Amino acid sequence: MVGPPGPFEDLLEEAPVVALLLDRDRRVLAANVLDATREGRLLEALRAGRPESEVRLTHSQRTVQVRLVPGPLPGDTLMFVHDISELRRLETVRQEFVANLSHELMTPLTSLRLAVESIGGEPAPPAPARRRFAARALKETDHLASIVANLRELAQIEAGHTSLSLSRVDVRDVVTESADRLQLERKRLVLRIGEGLQVTADRTRLAQALDNLLDNAAKYSPPGSPVEVDAELAAGEFRLTVRDHGPGISPEHWPRVFERFYKVDPARSRDGDDARADGTRATTGSGLGLAITKHLVRAQGGRVWTEAARDGGQVFGIAIPMPIAINEPITPH
Repeated sequence: MVGPPGPFEDLLEEAPVVALLLDRDRRVLAANVLDATREGRLLEALRAGRPESEVRLTHSQRTVQVRLVPGPLPGDTLMFVHDISELRRLETVRQEFVANLSHELMTPLTSLRLAVESIGGEPAPPAPARRRFAARALKETDHLASIVANLRELAQIEAGHTSLSLSRVDVRDVVTESADRLQLERKRLVLRIGEGLQVTADRTRLAQALDNLLDNAAKYSPPGSPVEVDAELAAGEFRLTVRDHGPGISPEHWPRVFERFYKVDPARSRDGDDARADGTRATTGSGLGLAITKHLVRAQGGRVWTEAARDGGQVFGIAIPMPIAINEPITPH
C-alpha cells in the first residue's frame, strides 16, 4: 500500500482487481499492487481521460483494461486495472485458427472444383483426361476428409472424450507396422530399438503418434536417405525419436511446430520441393498431425520436442513416463 493507511485505503486493499487512487496531480495516494505504480502506460491512460481504455503494459507485457472513476475526494481518481491478456490471446488463437483453416480448405476445394468443371466441360474431354480429372477429384476429397477427421480427433481429445486403454506393447512391432501403413521402404528405415523392448501404453494412440512422426520425416528426407528411429527406456521414461535428413528447422520455430496449422515456410510445396536458401522448411498436409501427436502423448503424461540433428536434419521426440495410470481420461494441456 502506498501512503498512510485509512478506511478507504483498507477497502482498496481488498479490491478484486488492481486498483490505484490518484490525486489531481496524478500522484499515487494508494495502490493494492505496488508494481502497477511503475507502469508509465497507466499514466498515459490517465492523461487521456477516457473512462475506459485498453493498454499494453511495458514491464509486465500484459494487456489490461483500464477504467477511471471519480475518487472519494474532489480531484481524486480511482483507476481499476483488469488483466485481459488471456482473453486477447484466445481471441488471437481463434482468429488464427479460422484464417488457417480457411486457407487449408481453399486449396483442395479449388482443385476439386477445377477437376469437376473439367470433367463436365464442353466438349467433353477424352476418356484418359476424364480419368485423370476424376483421380484428382478423389485425391482432393480424401484430403478434405483427412482434415475433418483430424479436427474431430483434436476436438475429442481436448474435450476429454477419449480414454486410454493400456496394454503391453512391443515397440519394434509398432514401428514396423507404422512404416508398412505409410509404405515407407524398409531400406530407408533405420531402427535402433533393443530386442524385446516393451512398454505399457495405449497401443492405438502410440501408433497414431508414430504414424505422424514417420510421415513427417519421410516427407522431408531426400530420396534415398534414411529415416532413423531410436527407442529406449531411460530415467523412468520411454523415449522414442524420429530423425530425418532434410533441411531442418530454424530454432526459433521449434516451440511452435506442434501447434495446429503452424507452417514454417509457406513457400515449401506439398510435394516436397527443395528447402529455401535460409535452411527452413514447411510442415505439409493439413498441419494437424504434429498437434495431434502432442495431445496424444501429453494425454499419457508425456512430452514432445524437436531439435536439430548433429550432422543435419531434424529430430522429433516423444517421451512417456513408465508406468502410467490405466484408463486415465485424456485431457488437453
